[in-house]
Amino acid sequence: MSQEYDLLVIGGGSGGLAHAQRAAEYGVNAAVVEYGPLGGTCVNVGCVPKKVMWYASHYAHQLHHSADYGYDVTVAGHDWPALKARRDAYVERLNNIYSNNLDKRGVTYIAGTARFIDANAVVVGDVEYRATHIVVATGGQPIVPNIPGAEHGITSDGFFELQEQPKRVLIAGSGYIAVELAGIFAGLGSETRIIVRKEGVLRGFDKMLSSELTDTMQKNGVALDTGAVPAAVRRTDDGLVLTAEDGREFGPVDALVWAVGRSPNTATLDLDKAGVNMDERGFVPTDELQATNVENIHALGDVTGRAALTPVAIAAGRRLADRLYGGMEGRHLEYRLIPTVVFSHPTIGTVGMTEDEARAEYGDDVKVYTSGFTPMFYALGEDKQRAAMKLITAGAEESVVGCHVIGDGADEMMQGFAVAMRMGATKKDFDDTVAIHPTSAEEIVTMR
Repeated sequence: MSQEYDLLVIGGGSGGLAHAQRAAEYGVNAAVVEYGPLGGTCVNVGCVPKKVMWYASHYAHQLHHSADYGYDVTVAGHDWPALKARRDAYVERLNNIYSNNLDKRGVTYIAGTARFIDANAVVVGDVEYRATHIVVATGGQPIVPNIPGAEHGITSDGFFELQEQPKRVLIAGSGYIAVELAGIFAGLGSETRIIVRKEGVLRGFDKMLSSELTDTMQKNGVALDTGAVPAAVRRTDDGLVLTAEDGREFGPVDALVWAVGRSPNTATLDLDKAGVNMDERGFVPTDELQATNVENIHALGDVTGRAALTPVAIAAGRRLADRLYGGMEGRHLEYRLIPTVVFSHPTIGTVGMTEDEARAEYGDDVKVYTSGFTPMFYALGEDKQRAAMKLITAGAEESVVGCHVIGDGADEMMQGFAVAMRMGATKKDFDDTVAIHPTSAEEIVTMR
């Protein structure tokens, strides 16, 4: 005998939970299947615990500069195990909150791994569940390279399992996860090195951001080696050693972190039995309405391979529920002008096109404004840290099509500018906005 639902969501991460709970508010009989703790990557091994660790490193930075403001502070050390215990307890509380929220909305929570048996049914363990609509929101997982000895390294998941702080760390990768973890390790005192396959970090971001972050990381003690393609890893009596394809060796280190990308969690779903198409990497393609090639099956979040960000998954999930169950015909997420933040040290905030993207689309109609400066926080000390900003405009009216900031507070200032850009703000609109002084954000409305 099978159990019947109006909606079955496979995946209890941010996007799946947002969709199921919004659907339940419309009176839909919904269930969520999740094999791990509720909250998915973001809550358990992503955004939330990562931001806790970022704060820990940030406070080390603040303590370093406290003498500039007259404080005589002695720091006896940092207790990594105590921080981990508090962080893990916080995450567990969030897991319970998510569970309670499902109960409050009448959404059934099914613990286990779902496998499709046809387009309207899955099995979890020995139980069959059928539904009118099925949503795939299973997220992704870190990639471990297929090289000898790769198992000696850890991924971002393993980072949160570390019981003690490693003294020497090697991070392989160039994306936001690599630079975020590098900033955390280095800020807390670990000897930290990043190796990248090509020329630098954050290659998909505006070049200004990559250049400025590289300079600041190196100033803060993070070593960077380019053109290093991992070939093998071996364990020695003094630690792990990574050999690159060109023969260079890196190490020995106490921890090797793989931050070389993420793959979709689709391998165990048996999507072929439902007739759902996947691309060559296993992602589930969807149209603008989050629809797959099978009429009643939708997908959202990281498993689709588009804009792998928690707020994107939440927004897509809620809009899908609004359209399917709330009578909002055509309601969908626009995958444009999505603001995002890199919790590096310093932070990066960005929305819209890079300069290269803008010039490729608009050619000579692009005009770029930049600003580089030392924030006031560093005025009283000798150890300075730069901030930099870039506005990219296009057309005769100079519509702002890109906004990029690196520096203290970039994470908090970007949200409002993203709203302005979605409303079609021009450079004149920015110029006509009175600056808030003294702040770093005022530079965005005073560029010439």
